Amino acid sequence: EEDPTRDNGLRVLMGPFTVYTAENVEAAAGPQAESDSSATPIVAEIGMEISTVLLPKFLGILVFDQANEGAMEAAAELGVADAVEFLGPTPENSVAGQIEIVTTSTTQGVNAIMLSNNAGDQISPAAVAAQEAGITVVTWDSPIPSAEGEDLFIAQVDFDETGQVMADMALSILGDEGGQVAILSASPDAANQNAWNAAFMDVLENDPAYANIELVDLVYGNDQSEESYNQALALVDQYPDLDLIMAPTTVGIAAAAKAMQDEGLCDTVKVSGLGLPAEMVSYTLNGCAPEFALWSFVDLGYLTFYTTYMLATGQMEAQVGVRFEAGRMGTYTIEADPTRDAGLRVLMGPFTIYTADNVEDAAG
Repeated sequence: EEDPTRDNGLRVLMGPFTVYTAENVEAAAGPQAESDSSATPIVAEIGMEISTVLLPKFLGILVFDQANEGAMEAAAELGVADAVEFLGPTPENSVAGQIEIVTTSTTQGVNAIMLSNNAGDQISPAAVAAQEAGITVVTWDSPIPSAEGEDLFIAQVDFDETGQVMADMALSILGDEGGQVAILSASPDAANQNAWNAAFMDVLENDPAYANIELVDLVYGNDQSEESYNQALALVDQYPDLDLIMAPTTVGIAAAAKAMQDEGLCDTVKVSGLGLPAEMVSYTLNGCAPEFALWSFVDLGYLTFYTTYMLATGQMEAQVGVRFEAGRMGTYTIEADPTRDAGLRVLMGPFTIYTADNVEDAAG
């Protein structure tokens, strides 16, 4: 027939469309898709010799001690109780210290390095050198932004979801009338902090539900208590109408809450973000920090070591679609990291929101 969609030409019209829903999409996808989604997860063979370094951003922070506790738990279950060496720099020397530890570990010939990255892409050359030496490099808590030098990232939660949770807590605390909010972050080189802050800003800027929340500043306390405390006080001085300090760092949120408590400002300036119940319970019960969130760092350390062990011993490969059993935590799947331009991740989750209703039980 003549083609009615062009000025000239003939056509043969095939048709028709098929509309796909949950009722017919699996049948149309065929057996390959079914086998991919239902493939038997890989189960770890225990007792395979391995040496690893668990490298936090720096030492002296409770959440990283908890991650080490979880990693040691997994190592014991896998029959390699002495496989984890917990090494980290000081807070003042975090970036250079992390690079040095990765380089030294490479020279010493460990099998795997588990890194909570605080050096941005500056650490990539050292991480690439480790990989070239046959070392498995797994990041946890905070990835290498470019993924260069990284086999896999163990994500505690989805980074975009973190920004949404931060926005939801701000709205819950401030109400529909909104108010002024400032972010008290950790280090400007921390990939996780940067991603969370960007996601938070994106929600505030683009979702009409948060139109009355005004972000006035972003400052850094470098995950040091005194510096974070002083930054919180400086925010109050600079912004007399400030209503909320949002601190997506366990050090920063506790320091900011203490600063508001010490200055008698808890009735006017609230604090929220990511915090440890044991460190936040008093501030939540007295109203300084009515709502905050976190996940289990013990579980994060456990999942990180379990995954790293299976990769470094050759029991599985870091490839999209690989499914594996991670002990008491169940089944996980390696996927492309949707929050970065490159890289793979395993997503742990979930968040827990803490309020006066549950913080005491969680604090223990």
